[in-house]
Parts: sequence; structure tokens; C-alpha cells
Amino acid sequence: MAGATPLAAWREVPLLAGRHAVLEPLQASHVDALRVVVEGSGLDRLWYTNVPAPEAMDAYVEAVLEAQAQGKVLPFVVRDATGAIVGSTRFYGLEPEVPRLAIGYTWYAPAVQRSGVNTECKLMLLGHAFDVLGCAGVYFETSRFNHASRAAIERLGARQDGVLRNCKRHADGTLRDTVVFSIIDSEWPAVRSHLQFRLEANP
Repeated sequence: MAGATPLAAWREVPLLAGRHAVLEPLQASHVDALRVVVEGSGLDRLWYTNVPAPEAMDAYVEAVLEAQAQGKVLPFVVRDATGAIVGSTRFYGLEPEVPRLAIGYTWYAPAVQRSGVNTECKLMLLGHAFDVLGCAGVYFETSRFNHASRAAIERLGARQDGVLRNCKRHADGTLRDTVVFSIIDSEWPAVRSHLQFRLEANP
């Protein structure tokens, strides 16, 4: 990131490494590993999420990389401490003029859900958003029916801002009520300490 202009930084997918997880830029070569994550996991059968079926992974990654080329998203694959790919996440809703962005489209292999992997990923993503990109706020969106996601976002220390009714559609075409959460820059130091404490308490 050294020497990058602020606007250039908003187009660059960083490599973020921690003790439990590594976030690296999504590439077409990751398709096979991501397909393995989904196969037999049941993740793609949750109608209120946007996890692709194994046979749709090529098209999914191609679409995400096209969105990246258009400056709309900054996508990652997630690796665990062993180096295995265990999921995906991204920055989206990029608004450098505010500045603000969203973190989402996150999915993990069942084996690492509610583990240090997600906590550390969110710590690294939020750190990049606030400390490198200088965000005034970071937001999260999820379906009203995705209770696990809502609970996970609240555990981060994010606050619920409200519910946007019938604002999007689920993968199956049904209308979605979207629950919106956010963390603003003044809250980030406390959230960072909270996430660091959670990682130290669950090594």
C-alpha cells in the first residue's frame, strides 16, 4: 500500500495475514478449492444466503472478478492456519467519497464457523477499512431470516441500524427484508479491543 493514492487503495485487494487466517485476493485459480468447500456442506441449500452450488462456482467467481474489474468489489478467499482455502468474503458497496464500505458475501466451511478464523478475518478487514482506507463507517447486511449471520454480526460489536423491507431478493427470487448493521470510526477502537480479546481468549 506504500505510496498508493487513497483512490488507488480502494481498487487494490490487499493480502491480510494473521495467526488463524489469511485473506488473499480472489483469483480464477481458486475455483476448484472453493467448489470443494461447498460440496457436501449444505451451504448452498440455505435459501436466504447467496452461496453458489458447486456446479455454479465457475460462473460465481467469474462474476465476482468482473465486478472487481469494474471497481465495485474487493474479493478475497479465506485460508485457515494450515493454508487450506475455507471460504470467501469481500468488501463491496465501495464509496470512497464518504468514505464507507460494506463487508459481506461471507461464507465458510462448517468446520471453521464460529472459530478464530471468522473473528480474525473481521478484525483484519475492519482494520484495513478504518486504519488504511480511513472509513467513517463500515456496514453489514443480511437477510432477516439469517439468524446465525445476524448473531455473528452482533458479536462483532456492530449496532443494528434498521430493517429495509422488500429491498432485495433472495437467491430463490423471494423478496428479502435486509437487516443493516454498522460500526463507525469512533466505535472502532473499542470493537478492535473486543475482537482482540476474543482471539486471545480462544487461541
